[in-house]
Amino acid sequence: MKKLSLSGLLVIMLTPMAYAETAYVTDILRLGLHAAQDTSDRPFQTLVSGSELDILQRLPNFAEVVTKDGTQGWVKSAYLVSDKPAALIVAESASELERMRAELAAARTAQAVAESELQHLLNDADSTVGRTVALESSVAQLTVENDELESRLETYRGAVPAKWAAAAFGVALLGGFFLGLWVLDAYVRHRHAGFRVY
Repeated sequence: MKKLSLSGLLVIMLTPMAYAETAYVTDILRLGLHAAQDTSDRPFQTLVSGSELDILQRLPNFAEVVTKDGTQGWVKSAYLVSDKPAALIVAESASELERMRAELAAARTAQAVAESELQHLLNDADSTVGRTVALESSVAQLTVENDELESRLETYRGAVPAKWAAAAFGVALLGGFFLGLWVLDAYVRHRHAGFRVY
């Protein structure tokens, strides 16, 4: 184990441990994560461009970092940048674009369903309006016919229909004929001591 110099120890003691600065591995690079502070050993993990790291402490040429999965080690600080690399931005933008395309497709499907329902409702409304117009026309026609019938009824209110009058006349004629026969028969029987003489 190497001895730390007094200045290295001072830097470590003065660096606040609770503060973690976020940095990214720069574009088009594979950066080795080392156990040794000066990265002189063989890297135990390779970090690709866009890997997000939390910086625990910075030295002039090296930085102690923690990966998102909790792996801790040292890297060369010259390859760390505070801004997201273009490749990561492009990947995130592509992912966001894909999500937005999916939302757009879902919105278009919902719009098509809503337009279909609207067309169905409009067709129903047109059909209802057509039926209403037809019913209003029928009501108007029936009102006119009713007015005509009431006018005719008013005209013939005191009159007896001809069929009824003819029927009454026929009944009266037959009744008169049979009444006359009965009276004649009664008269003949009365004159001839109860005998019919015809």
